[in-house]
Amino acid sequence: MSDFLEYKGYSGTIEYSAADNVLHGKVVGVRSLLSYEGNSLESLRSDFEDMIDDYLQTCAEDGTEPEKPYRGNFNVRISPELHRTLAMYAQSRGQSLNSTVEEAIKRLVTA
Repeated sequence: MSDFLEYKGYSGTIEYSAADNVLHGKVVGVRSLLSYEGNSLESLRSDFEDMIDDYLQTCAEDGTEPEKPYRGNFNVRISPELHRTLAMYAQSRGQSLNSTVEEAIKRLVTA
């Protein structure tokens, strides 16, 4: 898994541009384009945190709700056959479909 910057519930990428000799990144999990850059990891992290603080302050001043990364729900498209098999599996275990999918995803990403 890649390294990410983390601050106030937001995650950002760490990327390098050889052409510009600069580190840069963007916040993931939101629709807004929130980007930052720096010449070192320390300056990249500082610009990331400043950008998040500025974003939250601007939202507060404008009276708008800041985007929340990863609300905890998303749509997944699978074949009808897999959907049926999964639903039957969940029912046989006395679980909801959501609980079964969450359990499977946890196993996948923590293995």
